[in-house]
Amino acid sequence: MRTAIIAGQGRLPAALAGLMAEPPLVAAVDGFPPDGLTVDLRVRIERLVPFLRALERDGVGQVIFAGAVARPRLDPALLDEATATLLPRLMGAMASGDDATLRVVIELFEEFGFRVVGVDEVAHELLPGAGVLVGTVSPMDEADAARAAAIVAALGSVDVGQGAVVAQGLCLGVEALPGTDVLLAQVAEIGVLRPDPARGRGVFYKAAKPGQDRRIDLPTLGPETLRGAAAAGLGGVAFQAGSVICLDLSEMHRLAGELGLFLWARP
Repeated sequence: MRTAIIAGQGRLPAALAGLMAEPPLVAAVDGFPPDGLTVDLRVRIERLVPFLRALERDGVGQVIFAGAVARPRLDPALLDEATATLLPRLMGAMASGDDATLRVVIELFEEFGFRVVGVDEVAHELLPGAGVLVGTVSPMDEADAARAAAIVAALGSVDVGQGAVVAQGLCLGVEALPGTDVLLAQVAEIGVLRPDPARGRGVFYKAAKPGQDRRIDLPTLGPETLRGAAAAGLGGVAFQAGSVICLDLSEMHRLAGELGLFLWARP
């Protein structure tokens, strides 16, 4: 059974492809090319049914979603008749948020007979288990991470974001549509409202949304996250153990040590 990666932007699709026993078919979402991969097929929402039939013809039996994709702008002129019948269902899901949209996308692939698998099933080594991976986590860091985890759970329950920054119990920022890099850059600009860093520099925390379908849109961290956390003056990065994808973990280890950050897979 052949596997297809439904790929968006970033390095995750290539990282997955490199860990798979057989070369996957790579299908890129139009406008969101993956890094370092040759694309076999392109997909647009307006041509979803012909795309699914093309996967069938190519012998694909299971699919895995990987990479960043923004919500597309639909072009009615590109719609085929079969996909047009699905559009009300898709548009209704989009109006309910990203999580609802992704659930409907999974349902549609399954209705066409494809098995949808998650990153943890194909490449579990990309999701570190519990433990302090680099550095030392202080009691203040533990308290800040617990506070951030509660905030992220609240955000996730309304399908908003997967990350937050907390220092000395104060929330300095939360992740929304612009993403992690923008959040950390905003925190770096905070001035007089910021607590005294001598009493605890704060933590960036990332986690999956409560009740999230783990087969799609698991949160991702990488070396750039650590650079952003250091630039924001934080003490470290914590994440939900077993539920967050870490790209280039060996480089993350090295960089955290170089930057003086802790890296903690929080149970």
